[in-house]
Amino acid sequence: MTVKAPKKCPCGGGLYRKCCGRFHPQSAGGAALPGSPEQLMRSRYSAFALGLNDYLISTWHASTRPQQLDLADNPKWLQLEIISSNQQGAQGQVHFRAYFQLDNDVGMHDESSDFVKENGRWFYLKATNLP
Repeated sequence: MTVKAPKKCPCGGGLYRKCCGRFHPQSAGGAALPGSPEQLMRSRYSAFALGLNDYLISTWHASTRPQQLDLADNPKWLQLEIISSNQQGAQGQVHFRAYFQLDNDVGMHDESSDFVKENGRWFYLKATNLP
């Protein structure tokens, strides 16, 4: 399935095709691998915003990956704010805030995500929701 690519990347990183679109196989030309936990986090945020279930599942570590992912109740994602990002060897962590609209309300999701690198590829491992 090819996604109708937006001009601006949902993660706020510039043009979609040059930002997260290059990682999303469902978009025209996407095939590169994210080179850092922050790039993977941004590409996953954009995948949530665009409803790319397959990409989300494929970038989730096998040890914590759900059998299926239903985005039917996915809110409208408005903005991503990276608070901090770090990487030490094959471990990484990204603290971010994601703003969304659900019905007529705007909300914020504050999370610290853990990532692991295996066989040269980064995977989302788990999240800690912050108050």
